[in-house]
Amino acid sequence: MLVVFWHLAFEMKTLTILGSTGSIGTSTLDVVGRNRDLYRVYALVAGTNVDLLAAQIAEFGPQVAVVADDQVLRNLTDKLKANGLDRSKWPELAAGAKARVDAAVAPEVDFVMSAIVGVAGLEATYEAVCRGKALGLANKEVMVASGKLVTEAARRSGTEIIPVDSEHNGAHQCLRAGKRSEVRRLLLTASGGPFRQTPKELLASVTPAQALNHPTWKMGRRITIDSATLMNKGFEVIEACWLFGFTPDQIDVVVHPQSSVHAMVEYADGSVIAQVSATDMRMPIQYALTYPAREAAPVPRLDWSQPRHWDFAAPDWDKFPLLRLSYEAQRTGGSATCTLNAADEIAVDSFLCGEIGFTEIGEVVEETLGRVAASEPRTLEECMAVDQQSRRQAREIIAGRTTARSGYRTLVQAN
Repeated sequence: MLVVFWHLAFEMKTLTILGSTGSIGTSTLDVVGRNRDLYRVYALVAGTNVDLLAAQIAEFGPQVAVVADDQVLRNLTDKLKANGLDRSKWPELAAGAKARVDAAVAPEVDFVMSAIVGVAGLEATYEAVCRGKALGLANKEVMVASGKLVTEAARRSGTEIIPVDSEHNGAHQCLRAGKRSEVRRLLLTASGGPFRQTPKELLASVTPAQALNHPTWKMGRRITIDSATLMNKGFEVIEACWLFGFTPDQIDVVVHPQSSVHAMVEYADGSVIAQVSATDMRMPIQYALTYPAREAAPVPRLDWSQPRHWDFAAPDWDKFPLLRLSYEAQRTGGSATCTLNAADEIAVDSFLCGEIGFTEIGEVVEETLGRVAASEPRTLEECMAVDQQSRRQAREIIAGRTTARSGYRTLVQAN
C-alpha cells in the first residue's frame, strides 16, 4: 500500500494553465477533472471571463488565480462573493503581466499549458521555459513572434516543448517513427476553412459571421478568422520550423477537409507516417500531459468498419495570400514573423469590428511587412518593441483606408 501511494504522489503533476477559460484551457481542465489522481491545478490564468473562472476556481481549487487587470480582479472578487464560495477556499487573487509570469514560474509548478491567444501569454511562456518547466504549447503566436528566443531558452534549460495544436502534435508523434536525419519533409493538413470552395471574387463581401462559421473546429474568434484566411496554417508552418528544425521549403500544406489526418511525415525511403485521430483537442492535450507515456484519452475512436473518404489537395495560393506571406516572412527571418503576427492581430480585430473587409486583412498585413524593416531581436523586450511598432503601423494603415473610404462616400453623396 505504501509503495502504491508513493508511486501516485511521484507521478502527480502540478499545473499552471495560461488561458484557462479559452477552448484549450477548458479542454485541459476536462482532462484534469477525469484524472484527479494524476494532476492538480496550481494556477488558473484567464483574461476577463470571470463567470467561467469563478466556476473553475470552485471546481478545481487552485492556489492562485490571475486575470487581465485590476478592474477584472474586482469583478472576480464580486463574483466569488456572489457565488458564496467559502473564503477559506479562495485562491490568491492577482492581475496583470507580472502575476501571469509568477504563476508560470512558481516552484510548485511542473507543467505549464500555454493557451493564451496572441502575445499576451508570451512573457509568461518564455519565462517558464527559461526555468525549465515542461510546456504544452497551444499558443502558436509564441513561436511566430519569438521562435528563436524560445527554442534557444529551451535548449539552455533542457526542457521539452510538447506542441498541443493538433497538426504539430501529430507531427511530433510521426517524428517518433524515425531519426530526424531520415526525414524528407513534413506535411501539415488544413481543413480549408469555410471558404475552401468560395470563388475568390466573392471573398471581398464576406461578413464576420460567415468567417466565424468554421466547418470543423470550435475555436476562439481570432483563430477562427485566421483559419478562414489560412493565416493560421501559415503560423503553423512557422511554428513547425522552430519546433522541429525544418526550413520553410521542407514543409508542405495540404488541404484535407475531413480533418482526420492531422500531419504526415515523409521519410527518406518514401515511407509516409500519418497521425490520424478524432477531431477532439483532448487527445493532443493528454498526449502533452503524459508524454512520453500514452494513456487512454476521453475522445471518440475512429470506426474503421465504416466506409470513409479522404480528400487531399494543394492550397489555393492566389485566393489565400496570407499563407504565401507566412512562408516569405519565415524565409526573411528575424523579426519579420513577429510583424506578421502583430499586423494580423490588428487586421483581424478591425475586420471583426467592421472597419475593413475580409480580403483587406491580407492587404494590411502585406503593407505592414513592407513598412517595418526586419531586425534580429536579441531579447524578449526587443521582440515586444517590434510587436508594438508593427501594431502601430497596421493601425495607421487601417486608419488611412477608413479615412479614404469615408472621403469617397462623402464625395459620391455630394455629387
